[in-house]
Amino acid sequence: MISTLELRRIIEESFRPLECQCTLMPGNSLQVRVTDPATGSVDLLVTGISTHTLVSPRAISELIAELRYDLDANKKKGLVGISAAR
Repeated sequence: MISTLELRRIIEESFRPLECQCTLMPGNSLQVRVTDPATGSVDLLVTGISTHTLVSPRAISELIAELRYDLDANKKKGLVGISAAR
């Protein structure tokens, strides 16, 4: 099993050069916030990501792919600060 610290590092680094901050929330869930370093605007905010499902490299890769898809969709629609449970 991957430690929470390592999980956070993997997710945060996958969004470079954007800034990504993963925060462990109560109930062992993650909040992922992706911001544009140039403007400081929040491009993606997702809460309620269960760490219990992120037990394999494949599960982590699928989460990152889904977050990237949501980020791209938000940018195309001009949406900021979208929150959803995963």
